[in-house]
Amino acid sequence: MRPARSLRRDLARGLGGGIALLWLVALAGSWIILRNEVDEIYDAALRRTAEWMASSPADAAPAPAPRSEDMSYMRRTGDGAVLARSAAATRAIFGDTPSTGFRNASSHRIYGMRLPDGSVLEVADPLEERREATHDTLSLLYLAGLALAPIIFFGVAWFIAGRLRPVRGFVVAVARRDSGHLAPLDAPGLQAEFLPIQEAVNRLMQRLDTALAAERAFSANSAHELRTPIAATLAHTQRLVAEAPEGPLRARARAIETELKRMARLAEKLLDLARVEGAGMAGGETADLRPILTLVAEEFRSPPDLRPRLPAAPVPAAIDPDAFAILARNLIENALLHGTAPVEVVLGPGPALHVSNGGPPIPPERLARLTHRFERLGSRRQGSGLGLAIVEALAQKIGARLAFQSPAPGRADGLLVSVTLPGLRPADA
Repeated sequence: MRPARSLRRDLARGLGGGIALLWLVALAGSWIILRNEVDEIYDAALRRTAEWMASSPADAAPAPAPRSEDMSYMRRTGDGAVLARSAAATRAIFGDTPSTGFRNASSHRIYGMRLPDGSVLEVADPLEERREATHDTLSLLYLAGLALAPIIFFGVAWFIAGRLRPVRGFVVAVARRDSGHLAPLDAPGLQAEFLPIQEAVNRLMQRLDTALAAERAFSANSAHELRTPIAATLAHTQRLVAEAPEGPLRARARAIETELKRMARLAEKLLDLARVEGAGMAGGETADLRPILTLVAEEFRSPPDLRPRLPAAPVPAAIDPDAFAILARNLIENALLHGTAPVEVVLGPGPALHVSNGGPPIPPERLARLTHRFERLGSRRQGSGLGLAIVEALAQKIGARLAFQSPAPGRADGLLVSVTLPGLRPADA
């Protein structure tokens, strides 16, 4: 999949490239204007020099010119006969026939003027000096542009980063939203072009919040309302089991009793899931998790294949006691139902809870499916398929980190489920 383009990089490249292109166009325009201005200045000086030299008498050598060290002159009749010339003046420069006005030779700029006696005075100025003046000025502009280019590019990047900072904050705020936190977004400083996106996201989250609230309410109400009729039906079934004689009737009654107990467990799991996904277990603090884990382990009547290991020192955590009890109960129940002995429960520092069990190794592509609702990965044992889904929902709610590892560390098989809980703040600890 092709990676997404960066708006910041595109803007920096576009603005930087546009500035560089405009600067080159401006440099070319400056070169044309500068060349014309230099020509005008030098042509004016060339005309003044010719006029200065024309003030000399016809039968005398021309008066010295202000810039005569760089110029050469030639005074000729209309048919080309030379009346006077400088030492450097040659026909290769002035040509065979004199003319008036400005003209360019191969290496000189020439100005000719007709004198009162009918002769023509021509003064030639080397073009190299003009070229050097234009080149030196343009070189200075070019070097100044090169020196300023990094500053311009970094300035553009800094300005764009500052303008896009509210957008970055908006993206982070959207990324932090989940099913338990769908409050409306309010990104300060967000530009007007992005406000419709923020409003659309807020409308979408409002619809999601309404749909999720309805789903949770339905699950909680259904589980709560089902417990009473299930319990009553289970009591009648157990009485039927006790009163029925041995035979097919009692066997069918026991099968009904088993299914009713399974329905009761499913109702409890659905109620736990609705509580976890709601707002009732979003926070809390526990000074020590050890007694809670001890009580949860005792609920399973301490089967011989359950091995809880508790540290000697207290293990505080930023979690509601009821939430930790639900977390530990579901992890242990999942290991006992779907794994093999031994089941080790370790409450370690961090704080963290580690539950491992035996069983065939689970491929990595199937580990990601363990927290899906009603997912048993082919297991035929009794269970609701909601235990690890409840654990994941609770971990997301309290900010804990849930991790799976198969095979379990130090073993060739099995599964290790680790939940790293948020610790108390130093002041609370």
